[in-house]
Amino acid sequence: MSMAGVPGSTPGKDLSWVPMAAITYLAHTEGGTSIRALARKLGCHASTVSRQVRAFEALRDDHLVDEALRRLGPQVMSQPGAGSCLKETRMTMLPTPAETATTLTESRLNREALRVLRRLCEKGAVLAVASEMDKAVVVRETEAGQNRTAVVDRDVAEAMALKCWISCDTPGRVSRYAITSAGRSALGQLMARAENSAQGFAESQAAFLGQDAPLPEDDAAEGRRRLRHGIGESPLILLSRRRDRDGSRFLAPDLVRAGERLREDFEMGHLGDTPRTDWTDILTGKTQPAPVAPPAASAQAAQARVLGALRDLGPGLADVALRCCCFLEGLETTEKKLGWSARSGKIVLRIALQRLKRHYAELGDSAGLMG
Repeated sequence: MSMAGVPGSTPGKDLSWVPMAAITYLAHTEGGTSIRALARKLGCHASTVSRQVRAFEALRDDHLVDEALRRLGPQVMSQPGAGSCLKETRMTMLPTPAETATTLTESRLNREALRVLRRLCEKGAVLAVASEMDKAVVVRETEAGQNRTAVVDRDVAEAMALKCWISCDTPGRVSRYAITSAGRSALGQLMARAENSAQGFAESQAAFLGQDAPLPEDDAAEGRRRLRHGIGESPLILLSRRRDRDGSRFLAPDLVRAGERLREDFEMGHLGDTPRTDWTDILTGKTQPAPVAPPAASAQAAQARVLGALRDLGPGLADVALRCCCFLEGLETTEKKLGWSARSGKIVLRIALQRLKRHYAELGDSAGLMG
């Protein structure tokens, strides 16, 4: 669709991700279009439009929603008559002077939301947003302490709040958002879409770190179930609850923190999009991960820390740390993929975490992470 007939309009910005109710709200409050006129354009009753407007007005108490609507307002209503082209307006907007290479599109929002909403499904996870920061972070309270598990751009966080996928009960200088029932439903749809669109799902799982043989059907089905249902807790958290024969925890809190540090840098470095088949060459130094777009010093530094830690671990230990800490693969699956005997993976993982803890201790402040 286009905005043909609107003076001064120029095709450019894809805002098809914006809820139609939000466009309706802005057309009324920013564009001055009456409720009845909007109802005629949308082919619904005026009371429906009125409810949508009241609902979004109430949502403006949410800091992220308010910021999103402020950002969208000038783009939606930047010329006379925009309210009369409501359906076209939703699809194509005017570029703004502040527009950057990280313009939020539906595909980018869905890709980022899939990553972030999965993290928010973990027990004790919230999205923390500070008014002065241009990033939001997913943090999770565990027995081992507080860990960051994902970093998300501010515009993505705003969009998720605007779509009611996340909500904040106690706003403040640092607001904490939790996933909503709508967010869980959206996550299910996004995961199903990712599963359906993924080509060669089973082959890509088997090819991770150089395994070329196709997975047995039961393994492929297990992977699909895991993708559909999401991840409630990481393998490290689950394993930390197990006890040795003397009653002590199999994984001490400091070992769990070391694994979460690796995972945090993995997320901050946007390494989740790196094809698993590339990791063999990455770990041996034959190739490098895809550069972050747009370039970000913090993301590049995080990538360097991940590669430094994995290369310090070496073959075997790096494999299990990458699988269990970063890709959140279960130990039984890891043992099967790597051809190890049953119940041997947890021993190797503990050794890897002990080496990882030493690695971070040697780095000291240069590790660049929370303790």
